[in-house]
Amino acid sequence: MKRRLVAVLAAVPVAGAAAFAVTALTGQGAAQKPPPRDWIGGTVTSGANRPEAGVWVIAEGKPGNKPMRKIVVTDGRGRFVLPEMPNGRWSVWVRGYGLVDSAKTPARPGATLALKVKKAPSKVQAAQVYPANYWLSMLNLPDPSPDYANRFKLSCMLCHQIGIKPTRGLLTREAYDAGLKKAGTMHATSLGLSRDGLLTALADWSTRISKGETPKTTPARPRGLERNIVITQWNWGDKWAYAHDEIATDKNNPRRNKDGKVWGVDIGNDRLLWVDPQTNRTGWYKVPTRNGYNTSWCEATSGPGTPAGSGGFQTLGCPATAAGGVSAFTGKYHNPANPHNPMMDSRGRVWMTTQVRREWQEDIPAWCRNDPAIANRGHHRQLGYFDPKTKKFSLIDTCYGTHHLQFDKAGVLWTSGDSYVLGWFDPSKYDPARPETEQQAQGYAEVKVDTDGDNTADTPIVGFNYGIITNHVDGSVWTAQPSTGSRGVLIRYEPSTGKFERYIPPAGGSGPRGVDVDSKGVIWAAMGGSGHLASFDRSKCTQTWGDGTQCKEGWTFYKPPGPYLSTSNPSDPRTADLHYYLWVDRFDTFGMGKDTVILNGTNSDSLQMFNQKTKKWVTMRVPYPLNAYQRGLDGRIDDPKTGWKGRGLWFNDGLDPVIHNEIQHGWLGHAQLRPNPLAK
Repeated sequence: MKRRLVAVLAAVPVAGAAAFAVTALTGQGAAQKPPPRDWIGGTVTSGANRPEAGVWVIAEGKPGNKPMRKIVVTDGRGRFVLPEMPNGRWSVWVRGYGLVDSAKTPARPGATLALKVKKAPSKVQAAQVYPANYWLSMLNLPDPSPDYANRFKLSCMLCHQIGIKPTRGLLTREAYDAGLKKAGTMHATSLGLSRDGLLTALADWSTRISKGETPKTTPARPRGLERNIVITQWNWGDKWAYAHDEIATDKNNPRRNKDGKVWGVDIGNDRLLWVDPQTNRTGWYKVPTRNGYNTSWCEATSGPGTPAGSGGFQTLGCPATAAGGVSAFTGKYHNPANPHNPMMDSRGRVWMTTQVRREWQEDIPAWCRNDPAIANRGHHRQLGYFDPKTKKFSLIDTCYGTHHLQFDKAGVLWTSGDSYVLGWFDPSKYDPARPETEQQAQGYAEVKVDTDGDNTADTPIVGFNYGIITNHVDGSVWTAQPSTGSRGVLIRYEPSTGKFERYIPPAGGSGPRGVDVDSKGVIWAAMGGSGHLASFDRSKCTQTWGDGTQCKEGWTFYKPPGPYLSTSNPSDPRTADLHYYLWVDRFDTFGMGKDTVILNGTNSDSLQMFNQKTKKWVTMRVPYPLNAYQRGLDGRIDDPKTGWKGRGLWFNDGLDPVIHNEIQHGWLGHAQLRPNPLAK
């Protein structure tokens, strides 16, 4: 018996051996069968049994109605444990920087595997799995100025990862010229970026890569806490799914919707996607419009007599036909509703910004047509929600445009998405059965600031309000305008007084996009242009009124890890990553501590986590499928009594188009932080 016990202990990872030893020593093992194991463990080695530390072990299976994956990292001795594996057949393989992807090994829960890998035979082969920002760092932009880099990042990289194979492999100017015309908005963007110079730069970049040039810097393998992260992925939607955002819970109460479905909006196909993490099944509901409105976003018009596309966004399948563009995917995105940014309320309903009608001026609600702050100004998207209990949608028209949305502590919904006003909607005043309450529940205020300190607003601030957050500490509402002026701006609104304030980032920082707030009321912003993480503490301001240049003392900038653009000024480098949005973990749903700030590394296959106390970063890399473009992010606590198993982050892949993805399919992700790499 002793020899048999030693043999079994040698065959399994240490974390599992301890549990087995307790059973055997109590005498129960001989009389009873041990419970079935729901994990797969083993080792990863190369060459002469050399342990490979900090590499990813990936398991792929189909326990539900769509493919599912589990990803973990090996410890310092090359050991791994894939925890909480649903019963079924899995294919297990290894990916790591400096390696060639391993062969796939079939396994079931309970298996102990000895996986073998090979070193990459060349720098070129090793670099094939590097994140896009490492490849982008090689691109010599046609204009080395920070302003050009900001505009390039805030336009091209809002949909794509620039640096992935489909973007770096076209070789010639002619190929890039044709490629940029495959989508009307992409073509228009290139015109604003000095198209001829951009085409030359892209062709030079691609040619150098084809001749064997590789990034000068290489990504590091996971270490420290990064090895404790478990990622679970579920495929949802299909190969055309443009899943822009997801939501798992109420932002003000992360214990809401315990173990419930996670929801996402497919902006490209008008679908409300869902995943049930308990059954591993997925599906969707079709998002409707009002009165039969059925014009795709890329064909929408801004008013009578205006051309198709003037009122929408021309993405894949909507080529720049006037410039000779063609697309093989015309009609793949039929999305008159183009829903965006779901949020969950205290009743578990899923709210979203969504287009319910034409955005023509004559179609806005009658009660707001005569207001000069609204009149003669087009705006996009309105509001809607889905009730999972009744499985019904409710659609709401608004006087203002919408894009992102957030609930305050009182349950009032605040929206960004208008260039002139800030809008809000109070669900407690709305009854779908009483149309008149649609007007009674909503309000808006023109964005206008006091620039001379006389306590009177005198200057309208016109600019697209993108990100939005409500400050639970003082009740204020903040929005981010990434492209207003040369550096962008943060806007603060105080509902109790109706006053607005404007704050422009100091030189060096630019392009605030996503905004969030920590438990102390400090505002955090993802600086999409300059690549910083920024905090803004209004309590440090000696003056709050002004043209926006006041209160430089309130700003603090932090540089995330990763390579810089090659054309950056050494004294003011611009990262090759894009931080699409960010999220502050106020309730420690992940386990890294209260108020951890998490940036979307949307050009680096990562979530980048910033510890406010230590000022250090942890990078959670998503190694598979490549081209992981993170957009929506939130955290949920399902059961605080079960430790790391009862909590985690939820995020989604929002690459556009998904056909550029390694697996060509949309997916939802769940990240958890174990106490060590072998915890089950």
